[in-house]
Amino acid sequence: MAKDLKNWVPEDEAFWTSEGKSIATRNLWISIPSLLCGFAVWLYWGIITVQMINLGFPFAKADLFTLAAIAGLTGATLRIPSTFFIRIAGGRNTIFFTTALLMIPAIGAGIALQDPDTPLWQFQILAFLSGIGGGNFASSMSNISFFFPKKVQGYALGMNAGLGNFGVTTMQIVIPLVMTFGLFGGEPMILENTSGTLIGKIPAGTETFIHNAGFVWLLALVPLAFAGWFGMNNIRTEHVSPDIPGPFGAFGIISFMLIIGFVAAAFGLWLMLPEKVGGSGFGVSKWIVLPIVIALTVFLLKLIPGQVGQNLTRQYKIFGNKHTWAMTVIYTMTFGSFIGYSAAFALAIKVVFGFQHLMVDGVMTHGTVNPSGPSALMFAWMGPFIGALIRPIGGMMADKMGGAKVTQIISFIMVGSALAVAYFLQQAYSSAAPEQYFYPFMGLFLILFAATGIGNGSTFRTIAVVFDREQAGPVLGWTSAVAAYGAFIIPKVFGEQMSAGTPEYALYGFAIFYAVCIVINWWFYMRPGAYVKNP
Repeated sequence: MAKDLKNWVPEDEAFWTSEGKSIATRNLWISIPSLLCGFAVWLYWGIITVQMINLGFPFAKADLFTLAAIAGLTGATLRIPSTFFIRIAGGRNTIFFTTALLMIPAIGAGIALQDPDTPLWQFQILAFLSGIGGGNFASSMSNISFFFPKKVQGYALGMNAGLGNFGVTTMQIVIPLVMTFGLFGGEPMILENTSGTLIGKIPAGTETFIHNAGFVWLLALVPLAFAGWFGMNNIRTEHVSPDIPGPFGAFGIISFMLIIGFVAAAFGLWLMLPEKVGGSGFGVSKWIVLPIVIALTVFLLKLIPGQVGQNLTRQYKIFGNKHTWAMTVIYTMTFGSFIGYSAAFALAIKVVFGFQHLMVDGVMTHGTVNPSGPSALMFAWMGPFIGALIRPIGGMMADKMGGAKVTQIISFIMVGSALAVAYFLQQAYSSAAPEQYFYPFMGLFLILFAATGIGNGSTFRTIAVVFDREQAGPVLGWTSAVAAYGAFIIPKVFGEQMSAGTPEYALYGFAIFYAVCIVINWWFYMRPGAYVKNP
């Protein structure tokens, strides 16, 4: 087991050169694959649901969209308590324990997917538990921010987030491949519709081992849990984690705080979902539910007594800083878009281009399979791959040009790309041959993904410069928590607008939000007399 660090001063050049850099680098390279698996388990419902359609699982398409939305809401909500884990429980304790917890939804998904008669509510519970992987981002980023000096924060955080986010791409490549053979044994199912992998289409009638989509992550999670425990460090300095308990005490605190997040997320889902899928039937708007869930989580955490509550009170000082709120909105534009599009991309391709959209008796129908449609599983990985790959580059660009300047440039690109994607989406969703619009749609969406990745890297730089070392970690966690609701909002909005026959409206709304972010970034960081000039 690696020792706790009681004298950690990365801004001291002599210390950084002699020993700090090697320790920080080791922690970073264990953190990255652990975070990668977190993203994979959190967002694999976007791929699994596509294959569930291909295998004829007896669920409506709209119900399958809710699985990605449930995982998105839970993962985002769990980022709120995860924001504060490092100071309370320590970095090594947190990363080890939260990585090990991912085994629960992975094993559960592997079991449930072996039976096509598994009821929807069981998949909903598993999607709910998958949110653990989404929550891990906040604690991981907060932890890494304490290890590196400000001069390389853009690079370090960009690497952790960017390569960690490769979990989305890795998942979208690995899952279709491992479903083609009996890696973990079990009975195969037979494809009713053409499926696909990175290397080509798989025809209907082929045997498929969909349960591998859950079990395969154990191959990485087990060794990563050991690597986290024996290779990472807790930092016990005053500005990081001065009074953390022993490991089991830390695990207990983390578990209790996660339960609070689960309770708040469950309440929000109950308010919003219809009775037929286990909700209240009240149909409360998602725009009302999200503030309720966020406020409830923050409030319940504040009620924790003793030293944990006192520690949270100290960290809650970030909410009195106006830059916390500005960066929350801007970060939501970048990471919220990336994670939301990643969650919805595969299913959107399947629903829009995998079916013919025909006018029958004056009514537009969307249920006829399109034999010329592209395979969602062959193309969906490309967007998250580009968005994640380019993120460290965005961080390095920001280290040279200034974070706010890079953010401003990509914001304009995001507005234009979203509007262009909306046009081709509308054309495809009203066409009997939607495949003719696929490549323009795909190319423009890849530009949009690239912009989110660059902007995500640049916002890390801005946060690292604007906030002092004690606040920067919690702010990174908090902003990532709010932004992660994109993984809930975007699939939900896409599902609603596709049901209404107007999927382009989703992109119009996102473009308007990006324009608002341009104004906020300019006012806080780019205008003459800005609060902090181009941080």
